[in-house]
Amino acid sequence: MALPDAPLPAADQPSPIDWHARSAEATATAIGVDVASGLSDAEVAARLERHGPNRLTEAPGKPAWKRFAEQLMQPLVLVLIAAGTVTAGLGEWVDASVIFGVVVVNAVIGYWQEAKAEGALAALAKSVATPVTVRRGGQRRQIEAAGLVPGDIVVLAAGDRIPADLRLFHERELHTDDSMLTGESQPVLKHTTALPSDTPLADRRNMAYAGSTVVAGLGSGMVIATGDATETGRIADLIASAPDLVTPLTRKMITFSNWLLWAIGGLAILTFGVGLARGETAFEMFMAAVALAVGAIPEGLPAAVTVTLAIGVARMARRRAIIRHLPAVETLGSTTVICSDKTGTLTENAMTVRVLWCAGAGHAVSGHGYNPEGSISHDEMPAPIAGALRESLVAGALCNDASLGRDGQHWKITGDPTEAALLVAARKGRLDEQTLLALYPRVDELPFDATRQYMATAHRSDGETVIYVKGAIERLLPRCKDQLGADQQLLPLATATIEAAAHAYAGQGMRVLLLARVLRPSASRLDDDALHDLTLLGLVGMIDPPRKAAISAIRNCHSAGIRVKMITGDHAITALAIARQIGLSSEHALTGRELAALDDQALAKAAHEIDVFARVEPEQKLRLVRALQGLGEVVAMTGDGVNDAPALKQADIGIAMGLGGTEVAKEAAAMVLTDDNFASIEAAVEEGRGVWDNLVKFITWTLPTNFGEGLVIVAAIVFGSTLPITPLQILWINMTTAVLLGLPLAFEPIERGIMHRPPRRLAMPVLNGDLIRRIVLVSLLLLGGAFGLFLHELDQGKSLAEARTVAVNVFVMVEALYLFNCRSLTRSFWSLGLFTNLWVWGGVASMLGLQLLFTYWPPLAAVFQTAPIGWVEWGKILAVGVFSSAIIALEKHWTNARRST
Repeated sequence: MALPDAPLPAADQPSPIDWHARSAEATATAIGVDVASGLSDAEVAARLERHGPNRLTEAPGKPAWKRFAEQLMQPLVLVLIAAGTVTAGLGEWVDASVIFGVVVVNAVIGYWQEAKAEGALAALAKSVATPVTVRRGGQRRQIEAAGLVPGDIVVLAAGDRIPADLRLFHERELHTDDSMLTGESQPVLKHTTALPSDTPLADRRNMAYAGSTVVAGLGSGMVIATGDATETGRIADLIASAPDLVTPLTRKMITFSNWLLWAIGGLAILTFGVGLARGETAFEMFMAAVALAVGAIPEGLPAAVTVTLAIGVARMARRRAIIRHLPAVETLGSTTVICSDKTGTLTENAMTVRVLWCAGAGHAVSGHGYNPEGSISHDEMPAPIAGALRESLVAGALCNDASLGRDGQHWKITGDPTEAALLVAARKGRLDEQTLLALYPRVDELPFDATRQYMATAHRSDGETVIYVKGAIERLLPRCKDQLGADQQLLPLATATIEAAAHAYAGQGMRVLLLARVLRPSASRLDDDALHDLTLLGLVGMIDPPRKAAISAIRNCHSAGIRVKMITGDHAITALAIARQIGLSSEHALTGRELAALDDQALAKAAHEIDVFARVEPEQKLRLVRALQGLGEVVAMTGDGVNDAPALKQADIGIAMGLGGTEVAKEAAAMVLTDDNFASIEAAVEEGRGVWDNLVKFITWTLPTNFGEGLVIVAAIVFGSTLPITPLQILWINMTTAVLLGLPLAFEPIERGIMHRPPRRLAMPVLNGDLIRRIVLVSLLLLGGAFGLFLHELDQGKSLAEARTVAVNVFVMVEALYLFNCRSLTRSFWSLGLFTNLWVWGGVASMLGLQLLFTYWPPLAAVFQTAPIGWVEWGKILAVGVFSSAIIALEKHWTNARRST
């Protein structure tokens, strides 16, 4: 019979009660349940009505219409819309149609580049939607996890996914994998004893949390939180509360667009006023102002940004990095700090035996993960598998309940990772556990117990029983009387030497186990009393090892001016040991408990100075990322667990692991690594820097055209001349050249030495002083060439249509030749190789072909008011282009010479 339901926290609020600090009996009383019978059906219905289903609330996605409308809210697009609207009101339908066509094309491209709807909360909801065994009304039942309520009694067995937050009241060797929530790399042995109220989440061994899995053993627990009130739900709230950060690229484009908007608006108003003062009509001056605005706005910039980012996405995919949000490509290029989770990111997330200490000597074990390929060596020479070494491997394989098998190309384990590591080590010594079990059948066992801290198995061998034992050195060493030598001889027990070796291995972050055996008569019963006078076989040291590629990747990140910080839920000693192996220079690891005591100012100082953080909880990861961002850093956060998801979303770019990562982490991240390799981040950073370079190249190439067009309009107004180019012709120049000439720059290969530069700081503008000077120079060359030839053609008696055709072709010719100069902003295009980017040559050829149609094809001539021109005019156009190109090359050479001095 259920007890009266005590007041419980609302289902949408994290529990304010420290359930881990209460005894199981006190918890049952407070929560209102009899653990022997569970809740009644009536009580379940009442609580379900009060607390809601055991399901996470999903946030509504952004409607499609809103995503499309947001594309029209950009400042430069609004100017085009205004210009098109007024132009249509004046009856200039062709001009207005082209302007609105440009707007629609840009909006459609922007719409498709919009990031996918956030799916982190949906993935979290899936993680708790599993069948579960409960005790209700005195009977066991299987129900859907969504039907759980606070007070339900849940029965757990190996392989179960924990469906809600539980306070355990019964367990029998219950081990759970909490890595997705805490970052703990090894299964956690649970108990039911009350703990201090300030115990960190990762150390609350009397609790089982939603989303974790049972690795071994049995247990039962009371549901103390469901749905949004669970720890997983609390993380979901953190994900939802983390803002969608504006990327560095987006911030700079907004600033850049606003600057252009003010400049263009001011110039257009000035042009309108000057024209009126000279006696021109308001209509003519308005059309001139529209031509100026249309000419000065780089209509192709939004499309160019999208295409350049998309090409970066394709390149990164080939280097095993999948980008979920396009602007994240460029963000990688400006990253200054990478905050990395340890387990599964910097390490292999696979316990691996690294050393076997037998007969007074250490033996190194090579290999990676659970793949049994590897070797055992002593003093860098292959070690003979005999004597104490062989017996240690046999003991590890037989005193073992795990299994190892191949799943396609990957090796998979069942059971405890520590035991699986012993099986792998035995196979590296050419000892197969199945063969050994056939030779030495198991006849009895003593399972691992939290109190005894060891496991023993008895095996039949030649008419007697051999008992193999593995466990904690402090429990088994006092039970040993001697040790086995390399030649099978029994030697005196060297206790001091053994303890020193164990201490040294533990100091390297390894988990150290002692292996021993004892012979007993076949009739002997296996119990604790039988385990005395043991013969020590050896020590085994294991660790979740660092990825080999991560070591060189971190070194390369340091050379690129990027700091790497480890933020993990694992223990400080293990974290520091791994940090030293991968090249993080940190003498001290700051723990989550120490972090919690720091105010914001002290936290910011610690975040800057310390590179290793251990036993860190989700909110603290979030605080660390925010502290670094507050210092002006561009933060990339890597991770694979649910506990990483809030920080992944908060970071400037979140990077999830594709193979070993949870769906929650992948959905919260902007980038997913398909090979779970930290080294792929280095490749992605290189691509990100290349993307930024190519964007700057495009802007440096396109702005002189826009400014040159604007200057030509202003010059015509000031000197009282007819407009050399019409608004429609300006749109033709801007859109066709942006696609055929500008976009090939997106395919430009990465320049040498790009990873030897420091990261680009956020305060740096898109264009530096040298590039602004170059843009002004090219704009003036376009003004002189186009306006000068336009006036010259009119003086030669050519028609207005012919003179305008010459002016348009001058713009295109100068742009085409200037394109080669922009392939590198600092080096000559000759040094890059003439044919390293064939897209440039294809674009120039296509553009020249299109200009011939523009000049000579009657349908286009009728729309754009052009006229055919002769060979002499083409010669003049080419001369202007070559002259301009030579001046630009001289300016680049002078700039480089000045920099070098």
